[in-house]
Amino acid sequence: MNRPHPTFQPILHTTEFPHAKEQHGFALNMLQSLVIPTFVIDIDGKVILWNAACERLTGVLAREVLGTDNHWQAFYEERRPTLADLVIEGSRRPVDADASLESQNWCEMPRVGRRCFLAADASPIRDASGKLLAVVETLRDVTDEKRAQIALEQLATRDGLTGLANRRCFDDTLHAEWQRALRQQQPLSLLMVDVDNFKQYNDAYGHLGGDECLQRIATAVANEMRTNDLVARYGGEEFAVILPNQSLKGAAIVAERIRCRVEQLHLPNLGSQPHVVTVSIGAATALPSHDTEPSQLVATADSALYRAKHMGRNRISLPNTDLPGKA
Repeated sequence: MNRPHPTFQPILHTTEFPHAKEQHGFALNMLQSLVIPTFVIDIDGKVILWNAACERLTGVLAREVLGTDNHWQAFYEERRPTLADLVIEGSRRPVDADASLESQNWCEMPRVGRRCFLAADASPIRDASGKLLAVVETLRDVTDEKRAQIALEQLATRDGLTGLANRRCFDDTLHAEWQRALRQQQPLSLLMVDVDNFKQYNDAYGHLGGDECLQRIATAVANEMRTNDLVARYGGEEFAVILPNQSLKGAAIVAERIRCRVEQLHLPNLGSQPHVVTVSIGAATALPSHDTEPSQLVATADSALYRAKHMGRNRISLPNTDLPGKA
């Protein structure tokens, strides 16, 4: 078991530099008094400095880690290298010998009981001959900035009413998935989902009731999705579902599940038959090629949706094949 050292161990050897001891003492005091969380590990990965700011950030006291290689416990639940450890590891490979590293990532911070998004910089400390003596890592807690960035990204890509992806996100995702399907030669399916007789619902229950209806349908549709599928509010009472690597048969199965789930919400709509809210769904599948465009997939699914509406609503429609739902 490693025994913590009660004092800081010199980084520079006084026999190598006439004024090394004095310089080292100054450097030590400077690092200890920095308001920036800082720690230093030697070439064996043992902690030789853990300043007060690092204690405040991590909740781990210097006496708990000095002389040990347990500094990872301040940041993670399971053992994994810190950025400083990676610098030492890289120094053993000549190609990376002079590398400093920087990164930003989420850390669990077990002692303080919350996740933090930390920006870290790690740099080697060398003697005059270039020999690696230690690595210093500085940390910045940028959790608030990261959360603000996430919130802004969500505002840009999420629909404010339903929380689903918005039209912009749908367009970007469809293009990206089209390119991926093209590279991997996989099918790409699309569902266009429209709420039946929504105008009558709004007339009967008002816009607030209409908003709640859309929110409940959005949740119902999202609950039928795989992790890599995307549900978006396409506009008004219309939703779009991107199904990567899904055949037309598979898309039809998903569509029917969505249709049934919405009907089973039993949202009353006296202006329709049956007297509950239902959806019509158009499905389409493409095997992307250099001669086709994502807009063609949208147009095909739209046409199928139009057929489903024309045939009486509350059903799904496929290109050249119609699969009626419950009438």
